[in-house]
Amino acid sequence: MADPDLTREILEGPSGPEIGAFFDVDRTLLAGFSVLEFIRDGITSGRMRAQDMLETAVAITQFQMSQIGFSAFVAGTSGSLRGIPETEFAETGQRIFRERLAADVYPESRALVQAHKKKGHSVAVVSSATPYQIDPLARDLGIKHVLCTRLEVKNGKFTGEVLKPTCYGEGKAVAARGFAAAHGVDLEESYFYSDSDEDLPLLAIVGNPRPTNPNGRLREIAVKRGWPMRSFTSRGTPGPAEVIRTTLAVGGLVPSLLLGLPSLLFDGSWRRTINVATSVWGEIGTTLAGVDVQIHGEGNLWSHRPAVFIFNHQSAIDMLLLCKLLRRDFVGIAKKEVQNNPIFGPIFRLAGAVFIDRANHEKAVRALEPAIDALRQGLSIAIAPEGTRSPTPQLGRFKKGAFHLAMAAKVPIVPIVFKNALDALPKHGVFVRPATIEAVVHKPIVTDGWTAENLEQKIESVRRIYQRTLRE
Repeated sequence: MADPDLTREILEGPSGPEIGAFFDVDRTLLAGFSVLEFIRDGITSGRMRAQDMLETAVAITQFQMSQIGFSAFVAGTSGSLRGIPETEFAETGQRIFRERLAADVYPESRALVQAHKKKGHSVAVVSSATPYQIDPLARDLGIKHVLCTRLEVKNGKFTGEVLKPTCYGEGKAVAARGFAAAHGVDLEESYFYSDSDEDLPLLAIVGNPRPTNPNGRLREIAVKRGWPMRSFTSRGTPGPAEVIRTTLAVGGLVPSLLLGLPSLLFDGSWRRTINVATSVWGEIGTTLAGVDVQIHGEGNLWSHRPAVFIFNHQSAIDMLLLCKLLRRDFVGIAKKEVQNNPIFGPIFRLAGAVFIDRANHEKAVRALEPAIDALRQGLSIAIAPEGTRSPTPQLGRFKKGAFHLAMAAKVPIVPIVFKNALDALPKHGVFVRPATIEAVVHKPIVTDGWTAENLEQKIESVRRIYQRTLRE
């Protein structure tokens, strides 16, 4: 959850589509430079030959030395696409976003976009990058308008040429003026977020220039002109504090287990040992990681047990969040690959987790039988109906396993919605960032009367609860 001060000026300001909100991409909406991921993918996939890599390196060098213009630079770096179907590369762009770039989206920038959308502003990406870098990001953020540099396509294939004018430098200002004229946007009332002094032409014509993670020259100019600046540290290379916090949070599991051992030694209760360890680790782990969990509807965690607790799976930190929320008398459902994790595999097994093979439906169904037994013996189950982590806040398709469990054991389903766990630890991330995470616990849903015939409808009604909550 972003700092309220970040979006206050937007939310307390005027509403309406006549106000534009323009966003650059690299180092503004996401950390780093998206083109580098495309180049790396081209090399590792074999799409870029040695000659293509040489042409790309030469174009980058010449552009940095001001020997060629931006159009020539783009042509030099996209030569490897000549003859490739555009649809094929668009799919590549979507894959690269999900696998690499989605984790680099700044939570702060996501909050800014959502604030502008909430006020009904006309939001657009304006970037020198190509649609194949931008479109997946824009869809993820719910941005309809994309102003960018485009490559020539004939008969569905790239020609290796660049369409002019490009969206770079003065070209961004030209694109924004055209957009404003077409959509009735008043640039004097509009915002532009960018990290680079190369974007001064557009920064100079909007009423609310907002340098974001500014480079050195833009920072100097912003200070002279009195432009408010923002610098985000939630993505990119982690600092020593994040490394230490993450190490301590994971390491906190060991003393948590030790605190639970007296229960095992004195009364032989392994379940009580696990309960103590789970509860303690949930508390100290989140504290050490710098994660503040705000729980809404906490009473719903305890009103009906045992139950099947379902949650939207965004992050590896979800496990720690569940320990803090559920605290005792529950076991988790995990994919079988977790068994091979040197840290969490043994711990999950000791805690009684049920491992399923997602690739084999028949085996997965059989593996759930111990979970049904656990429910009947009074233990609750925690399971992600999506089956896997999502790289974005977008909700995935719900599978039926969690709901079959509740029906078979005749227990209720309790939906837990994590609204922004990605802020702390995105998919493919390693180090936890300090964040405030909202957990909304909905009322238990009784499964009496659920049948094979109405199951799809019931699941969809539960999924709509998540969609509504995530929009709020």
